[in-house]
Amino acid sequence: MNAPPISGKPTPPPTPSPTPTGSWPLRLWQRKSAAIAGLCVAAIAAHLVLRFAFQAAPAAQRIPLLAALVIGGLPMLYELLRKLLKREFGSDLLGGIAVITSVVLGEYLAGSIIVLMLAGGEALESYALRSASSVLAALAKRMPSVAHRKRGTEIVDITLTEVAVGDTLVVYPHDICPVDGVVLEGHGSMDESYLTGEPFQITKTSGSAVISGAINGESALTVRATKLAVDSRYSKIMEVMRESEAKRPALRRLGDKLGASYTPVALSVAALAWIVSGESVRFLAVLVIATPCPLLIGIPIAIIGSISLCARRAIIVKNPVALEQIAECRTAIFDKTGTLTYGKPTLVEQLVAPGFVARDVLTLVASLERYSKHPLARAILDEAKAEGLAGPQATEVGEAPGHGLRGTVSGRTLEVTSRNKLLAQHTPGADQVPPVVEGLECVVVIDGRYAATFRFRDAPRSDSLPFVSHLGPKHHFKRLLLVSGDRATEVNYLAQKVGITEIFSEQSPEQKLALVRAETVKAKTLYVGDGINDAPAMMAATVGMAIGQNSDVTAEAASVVIMDNSLTKVDEFMHISRRMRTIALQSAIGGMALSLIGMALAAAGHLSPVSGAIIQEIIDVLAVLNALRAAFPPKVIHDL
Repeated sequence: MNAPPISGKPTPPPTPSPTPTGSWPLRLWQRKSAAIAGLCVAAIAAHLVLRFAFQAAPAAQRIPLLAALVIGGLPMLYELLRKLLKREFGSDLLGGIAVITSVVLGEYLAGSIIVLMLAGGEALESYALRSASSVLAALAKRMPSVAHRKRGTEIVDITLTEVAVGDTLVVYPHDICPVDGVVLEGHGSMDESYLTGEPFQITKTSGSAVISGAINGESALTVRATKLAVDSRYSKIMEVMRESEAKRPALRRLGDKLGASYTPVALSVAALAWIVSGESVRFLAVLVIATPCPLLIGIPIAIIGSISLCARRAIIVKNPVALEQIAECRTAIFDKTGTLTYGKPTLVEQLVAPGFVARDVLTLVASLERYSKHPLARAILDEAKAEGLAGPQATEVGEAPGHGLRGTVSGRTLEVTSRNKLLAQHTPGADQVPPVVEGLECVVVIDGRYAATFRFRDAPRSDSLPFVSHLGPKHHFKRLLLVSGDRATEVNYLAQKVGITEIFSEQSPEQKLALVRAETVKAKTLYVGDGINDAPAMMAATVGMAIGQNSDVTAEAASVVIMDNSLTKVDEFMHISRRMRTIALQSAIGGMALSLIGMALAAAGHLSPVSGAIIQEIIDVLAVLNALRAAFPPKVIHDL
């Protein structure tokens, strides 16, 4: 259909502004780190070609190396001074001192290699920060810039801030719904999977609720706004996402932790050698062989190799820090639907009251459930389809939060609600409701009288129980929590099936976020979920993992994305992470141990700066060769 003429000028959606991460030289160094790494590679290659292919003069050989040292070394020198003033002793601090030392010694090739390693490590860290900020960018892109307000016969484009509660809005085909509201006119469907994770269309008619961020189908709908744009569901999720990103915990990299101990030792040995011998050359010799290349090279290579191995196993590592952190997580927090279950409830039992016929009740309920967004609606529709039942259209449909689904079908009034609501309303026939059992259920009221109870099961994944039960013995998790927006009976049923005792039901995204933050203060946390309502909690956890591909915002928020709907892949990631840490520590600590031996020889005057540089290169090669093992799969990659 053709849209009516509109007036007004659309305004662009809000774009999250980057948070400054320091003074301009530091921000410049972070943005240019990848380019500097590429420049160093080109400079080293040009030097080798000039030296061995063309046998150029030494002065000509040094030109590309000097360019790399000037462009990459000056920002590094600024960082060195900044860290000295703050009394921070990391592995890159010793690397900066080593670059200066290499220039003093005329070892420009060694200096360029050190700049390359420092820039490569910084590029990895900058990638992780960009990945986190891209969550808000992905959300902002989906925010509509205008709403189409209808007054009489005129439709005018207005900004979202101009929408008032009670305004009549038109949502055109394929538009994104701008605010929460109720359908006044029209009949169609909306895709709410982006917000709910449920992969199906929700039918909409007069009285149906619509939520901001949902994508309209083929038909235009006229809706009445029930909330301001800033109060709508989508904006609230954006708000907690912004807050979650702003308070994301800072994580120290493994190399920094080791460097914090190694750097003071190396500087002390070098200074002591100079003082005792009175020869400045010994200070330089110790620093050259102390250059922490096993830290700067071995650890990044082990991380990159592990990321590559994960990708081949359908595991996308968006934040490399997750590989270092997951082994230290002691609290695992799980979403329910789609994470520990398949996310597809099935109708398993229909208990019909006397005076009603099961097929007739199912036909009427299925006619009404076409307009529901509740996950159980799909199970009822699937069962009706399997039995070949096709019901008439429903009218006067309404689904107020907490009051169930109501409507009229073939002149009969229907209400699909909960047991508690039924008993609270003293509905005739309520005494015939069957006893409570664990799991999912809804009750049906027809023409004001209790008619049936439908029971459902959302089956746990086949690997949920073995996965959950092995987390303590195999991966040293001390607490396991199940956090869900579903009702308590549903959550309790699943918890019993998979062996989790700490349960939090009926949790909103804001409550999930608060819970994860509180738990992360006590111990490092792993959060595993699949829907957009899990995204804020994922960002607040130490490690956030998304299962499946239900939402691109969830995938952006997560540190790790499991492309297959399988908990076995989560276990694989844990094994890859543990192995990565082992290999990285072997390369780093083994390399540092060999460097310490070399430092002792240099301090005693047995190694010159040149010979120390050669020995350090041999140590680097050994560290790199060991680190490369992380890219190859081990014999055992999971316990399930």
